Amino acid sequence: MQALQRRALTLAAGVACLLALAGCQTPPRSGGETAAAVPGLTARDGVLGRSERLLVYVPQGDDNYASIAQRFLGSASRDWEVAEANPGTPQARSGQPVIVPLKPLNPMGVRSGQYQTIPILCYHRVGQGNGKMTVSSSSFEQQLDWLAANNFKVIRLKDLIGFLEGRQPLPQRSVVLTFDDGYASYYRYAYPLLKKHGFPATVFLYTDFVGAGDALTWPQMQEMTASGLVDIQSHSKTHSNLIERAAGENDAAYAKRMEAEAKVPRDVIEKRLSNEVLTYAYPFGDVNEVVLEALARNRYRLAGTVTPGGNPAWAQPLMLRRTMIYGSHDLEAFKSKLQTLRSFTPSS
Repeated sequence: MQALQRRALTLAAGVACLLALAGCQTPPRSGGETAAAVPGLTARDGVLGRSERLLVYVPQGDDNYASIAQRFLGSASRDWEVAEANPGTPQARSGQPVIVPLKPLNPMGVRSGQYQTIPILCYHRVGQGNGKMTVSSSSFEQQLDWLAANNFKVIRLKDLIGFLEGRQPLPQRSVVLTFDDGYASYYRYAYPLLKKHGFPATVFLYTDFVGAGDALTWPQMQEMTASGLVDIQSHSKTHSNLIERAAGENDAAYAKRMEAEAKVPRDVIEKRLSNEVLTYAYPFGDVNEVVLEALARNRYRLAGTVTPGGNPAWAQPLMLRRTMIYGSHDLEAFKSKLQTLRSFTPSS
């Protein structure tokens, strides 16, 4: 421990400069006090110094980024935030100080000349069948294996709420997986493969479909939501095209029907699954102002189209882009859907 303390003391000046710089980027505390470094290493906690925005910690023993994130950020799953704050240091090393961001360093994912974008992938059926909307089990497994091998972070759709509000960063290579309609093939083929990797996903269910021959059942959905990996959310009540009016339907009748398409699936899912419904997928990807107003009244926070592309921090929460994945897509085509960093285009 004495050797470690001596090494820490030789770093104290550099740490003090770093913390002072961080302190300059935050408002002064009451009385004009600025963030100050704590000189030296304490045997008790390994903290060299701290400001309101970050601290500098000397890993000890078998510390890694996950254990450091658990200790200082409250969750081991935030290990990527510690890793991104220490570029060039792929893992924590005993005695080598690391920066721990106590507040988000870059919540909008904007870098010099580039910005982060989150792809949301949209599937329908997984398993057997030759239709365009059916991705074979082997192709789906290959896609998940590739995501895992290439350091993509499969995040929950609701994680985008903080990102779009400019307060919560997301891992640089984030991707969201969604499945529309609520086919039973999801439970048979997709769910076991997602469990194998520990990848979360959202199933957008239209509630009139439940009970059909090839639809998910409520017990299946209860099992999947209990796993913590599957989030059942709203895909309308009837899966009708929401921007198309019925013959002779006036404004009041249309608005009432859109209210039901927003409210009924939310109420049914929350009652049957004890699952908060905050997100919505538009059938066929179509939406207008009347539909948007119905979603807003029913406390939806996010909603997805089927317009392809990624979602930067300034994307419209109720008009998110989602990219369709078809059975005809080979692995190279799948890879092309996963751009997570884009360049700013200079204005002419």
